[in-house]
Parts: sequence; C-alpha cells; structure tokens
Amino acid sequence: MDRTTPPPPPPPRRLSALDFVVFGAIALLVIFIAYRVNGVLVYHWDWSRVFGFVVRFDEGTGTWVSNLLLQGLATTLRLAFWATILATIIGGVMGYCRTSSNLTLRILSRSYVELVRNIPPVVFIFIFYYFISSQLFPAIGLDSIDRNSPLVDNSLFVFAFGSPALIDNFIAGVVCLALFEGAYITEIVRAGIQSVEKGQWEAARAIGLSPFNVLRDVVMPQAVRRILPPLAGQFITLIKDSAIVSLISIQELTYLATEVAASTTRVFETWILVAGLYFVLCYSFAVLFARLEARARKSRR
Repeated sequence: MDRTTPPPPPPPRRLSALDFVVFGAIALLVIFIAYRVNGVLVYHWDWSRVFGFVVRFDEGTGTWVSNLLLQGLATTLRLAFWATILATIIGGVMGYCRTSSNLTLRILSRSYVELVRNIPPVVFIFIFYYFISSQLFPAIGLDSIDRNSPLVDNSLFVFAFGSPALIDNFIAGVVCLALFEGAYITEIVRAGIQSVEKGQWEAARAIGLSPFNVLRDVVMPQAVRRILPPLAGQFITLIKDSAIVSLISIQELTYLATEVAASTTRVFETWILVAGLYFVLCYSFAVLFARLEARARKSRR
C-alpha cells in the first residue's frame, strides 16, 4: 500500500451480548418504575383533553389550526432564535474584551461575567425585568411603538416576533435571555482565543500584521473552530433556559403549559407532553449541530 492509498474503512460497529443485557436491564427498570408509579398514583390518564390544546379544529375556516401549546412552542423558538443572535454578539464582544490588554475592558467584561454567573437565573430575570427593563425600555421609546402601524401589524412581523400587543414582553424576554447566556458565551470565546498558541500571535506580529489583522486573519479562524462544539451546547441550553422567562408572563411553552394544566387538571399529561416537545426540539438542534461540526471537520481536511 503506497502513501496515496486511502486507509481502509473502520469495521462496522455491532452490539455485543453484554450490550443487549444492559439494554434489557434498563428496559426492565423502566417498566418496573412505570408499574410502581401507576400503582402509587391511582391516576386516571386522559390524554385527549391535553392533545386538544396542541391543535384544534376551527369550524369557521374548516381547518385544523395550532392551539395554545403549539403557539407557545413557536414563541419559544422565536425567543431562542433572537436571544441566540444577541447573546452571540454580546459574548463575542465581551470575550474579546476578556483577552484585551486594556485594563478597563478586562474589568468591565469580568464584572459582567461574574455578576451573571453568581446570581441565580430566577433572581436575575426578576431584577432585570422589574428594575432595569421597566426603566430602560420607556427611555428608548419601546413602549410607544404603534401596534397598528403597517410596519408592525403584518404577517411577517407576527411570524418573527409574535403578537404586536405583546412585543414589549417579548423584547424583555429576549434581552434577559441574551444577557444571561451571553456571560457563558463570553467565557467560551475567551477560552477559544486564549487556546491559540502564543507562537501564532508572535509569528503574525513578526510579519507586520496589525493587532486587528492578527485577530481577524490568524486567531479567530482557529478559535471559532475550537469553540463550535461548546457553543452548540450553549445554544441548546438557551432553548431550555427560555422556560425561565415564563416567570415574567411571557407566553412561551412553559407559561402556556401551566395554564393548560390548571384549566384541564391534567397535570401529568400536560408536563409529559411538554417534556416531549422540548426533547424533540433540543435533540433536533443537537443533531443539526453535530452534522455542521462533521461538515466543518471534513472541510478542514
């Protein structure tokens, strides 16, 4: 075999007898727990009332339309999308500041990270919403947005941001989530930049590159490849953390699930269904990010 011959493919992975024993033990454990829970609860399961809040038949149009739980899932997706973009911007800027030679920038970025990381998320959300956003948003005119304006009251705006009547709450939730998750992304970006070997920095400076060009052309391309896996995990965490903003009455999936559980008294069915929706959503993004990482690895070869 010469050097140009590609290596042989790895042998196909097959389950051994031990694997089947482990899976069988897990299945028996799950069945045992389900049997014990069913015996202790003495609960009459009724999924039909909960599924009615996923989709409903609209007699006016004669079609099936989304109901509260699907509408909440859509709001969760909108929150996660916009908060991810804003958190990435905050994390990128603050991550660079954490590695800056400027002492003021380092103090500010370190203070931001430590402030967010050392306050419980629920407390942070309450403080931001009731003490900061209630003062900041009126000052920049967000509360004076004309809900009947053609720029706001249209299908594209509703698709991207939800109901215009709740736009204040939606923006507050996005900013809360972005500030909270941005602190963790800051540390990921800092670790990525600092993981680039000093020799790379010194070699780039030695050939006359400016500090900006060193960062843009040498450091960041390597740092971005290294931080992609933890960034993907942080984005999935952001989707799950979006449930926190239900505490400030933002009508996302968890908030509406609470309403459905209270109105139907089908508490277990509601939360099991909501857990399934969150799992499908987060697992879909995990698979998507895994494929993107695999494609990025292939492109580097």
